[in-house]
Amino acid sequence: MSTLVEDRPDIARYPGGEALYRLRHSAAHVLAAAVTDLFPEVKVAGGPPIENGFYYDFAREQPFTPADLEKIEARMREIVAENQPFEYLETSREEAIERFTAAGEKYKLHFVSQIPPGGKVTYYRNGRFLDLCRGPHAGSTGEIGAFKLTHAAGAYWLGNERNEMLQRIYGTAFPSQEDLEAYLKRIEESLKRDHRRLGKDLDLFSVHEEVGPGLIHWHPRGGMLRHLIEQFWKDEHLRRGYQLVYTPHIASEKLYEISGHLENYADLMYAPMDIDGQPYRAKPMNCPGHIMIYKTRKHSYRELPIRYAELGTVYRYERSGVLHGMERVRGFTQDDSHVFCTREQLADEVAGILDLMDVLLHTFKYDYTCYLATRPHDKYLGSEEEWDFATQALRQALERRELPFEVDEGGGAFYAPKIDVKLKDAIGREWQCPTIQVDLNLPKRFRVTYTGSDGQEHECVMLHRALLGSMERFVGIYIEHTGGEFPVWVAPVQAVIIPANPKAFDYAADTGRMLREGGVRAEVDLRDEKLGAKIRDAELEKVPYMVVVGPREAEAGTVAPRRKHRQAFLERVLEETRQRIT
Repeated sequence: MSTLVEDRPDIARYPGGEALYRLRHSAAHVLAAAVTDLFPEVKVAGGPPIENGFYYDFAREQPFTPADLEKIEARMREIVAENQPFEYLETSREEAIERFTAAGEKYKLHFVSQIPPGGKVTYYRNGRFLDLCRGPHAGSTGEIGAFKLTHAAGAYWLGNERNEMLQRIYGTAFPSQEDLEAYLKRIEESLKRDHRRLGKDLDLFSVHEEVGPGLIHWHPRGGMLRHLIEQFWKDEHLRRGYQLVYTPHIASEKLYEISGHLENYADLMYAPMDIDGQPYRAKPMNCPGHIMIYKTRKHSYRELPIRYAELGTVYRYERSGVLHGMERVRGFTQDDSHVFCTREQLADEVAGILDLMDVLLHTFKYDYTCYLATRPHDKYLGSEEEWDFATQALRQALERRELPFEVDEGGGAFYAPKIDVKLKDAIGREWQCPTIQVDLNLPKRFRVTYTGSDGQEHECVMLHRALLGSMERFVGIYIEHTGGEFPVWVAPVQAVIIPANPKAFDYAADTGRMLREGGVRAEVDLRDEKLGAKIRDAELEKVPYMVVVGPREAEAGTVAPRRKHRQAFLERVLEETRQRIT
């Protein structure tokens, strides 16, 4: 924003491309211009385009109200109608410091200070509004399409909770009114599907201040949903030759010194705890533990590949401002696996992982897009030959599976290339979940080897992969994907038995017992409520089957509404579960 950067990955990777970036960047400046016109006492911090729109941060004692947003949006429309040109300007760093010091703009002074002495400072001006900016913008405000301010919220300066709280106004912009209305409709639908609301309504999970933010409590129904997904995950892995392992939740700091996590991820790790005079850490990753298991004995090339799988809980520090229900948490369980193989086996192993991923994601009715992330342009470990080999293996696996993919140039981790996968949910939103990484770092750090056919020790190739991501995030996304209408096979409660009146209580209880013994997850509603209220509650809880029974059903040994025999109904539910019918 205020520094000079020739390479612009923020634009190259922007969803929708450069034209949409320019439009939203321009809309952000119009927002700031409108705010400074209406509220001249505010100080402007900054605001970029973001994935679905834009925002701007302001220093103001009073939060912006919905009425304020209406006034600001009206002023923005006037500025757009004035068709003000966006004018590019330059000054020296020293002149910029003098200007912003005189104006009392401490936030702009921070950005100017990032520019080396003697460097130039770039601005854009529209009308009376002038701001630090390196562009790009539309030619004029009149070129901005349809826009809408969505909401205001607090935001820490520079994203650091130790800094002061600013006021952030969010908005979005699109080339046409039709595009904007379609987006707003998706937003309305996403609010209906918000997993935090549905999680409470369906009694799936909770978060408690007394325990701490970002730590999930799974309720019985949420626990059953998670169990069913995990059991499916385990069954599919075991069929493909994976071995289940479990590793401790804490480990000595020595382990993370070897792995490099202390060096590269210390800001995401929790403070050490003293155990017997030695520092221990809550584990942020499962991979070092899997390596320890592998290294307990020597391995021959004939044993490879070795595939370890763990639903392993890890702990990472996330700032409170980014925590979000189940989708951004501090303690989570990864569906983590690590494969140890030879160079010759790498492409085949990646292809097998892609096949497993396809089975998992299609079972949950997701479409997805793959991205091949290549060597970073600046900082990376290993030789170019190693990177080229690993990247080519990932490419070969994608091509063998005939999976279309996009290349994310420079998007790899510093230690290896990877395949990132984005899911598309029922309302068209994309979510980053699965990832497959070739590791060029840990096998060297831990000396992970196997004995080759020549009798010599050779370095293993190591694959990291998570196909659901984490159970917390995946379930949160899945709740929104389904809107809480879970298919029968994974529904926490598959059927609720509702007696039509007290005379049918005994038959309802007996039917519930019979279904449970047969393998159906059934509950019986014996509350002293009217039939209509019980049916309405079952509908709100989104139970797939509501089974109403009365004296006639009791006499005939059937269940309503289809008048099926109880045994036939049981077999129907079990068949839908077995085939994972949605």
